[in-house]
Amino acid sequence: MPPMALIGQVTKVGFMNKTATVTVSRFIFHPKTGKRLERSKKYLTHDEQNNLRMHDTVLIRNCPPISARKRFTLEKVLKSPEREREELHARQAAEVNSHPSPQAQA
Repeated sequence: MPPMALIGQVTKVGFMNKTATVTVSRFIFHPKTGKRLERSKKYLTHDEQNNLRMHDTVLIRNCPPISARKRFTLEKVLKSPEREREELHARQAAEVNSHPSPQAQA
C-alpha cells in the first residue's frame, strides 16, 4: 500500500502512553439528494514524545503495525490552539514584567 497522509484533529489524548486518537473528516455527496454529508473516521496514532494536545490539527502517515490497532504515526503538528494560547500568555507576562508600571515610578 502506498504511504497515505491524512490531516485530522486530535480528539483524545493522555489516556494511553504514546498514543492519541485522531479524527479525520471528509465530505461526500449523497447519490440521490446531492446533499453534502460529513463522514469521519478515528485512527490511533503513535506519538513518540507525548506532545500532542486536544484539538491539535495534525498530519498523520501510515506505517507498519505498531500494535493491534495502531497503524499511523505522527508526521507533523500543523496547528495547536492550546500551545499558541500558552505562548501568547507567556509573551504578555514577559512584557508586563519587562515594563515597569507608571505607578511604581512615582
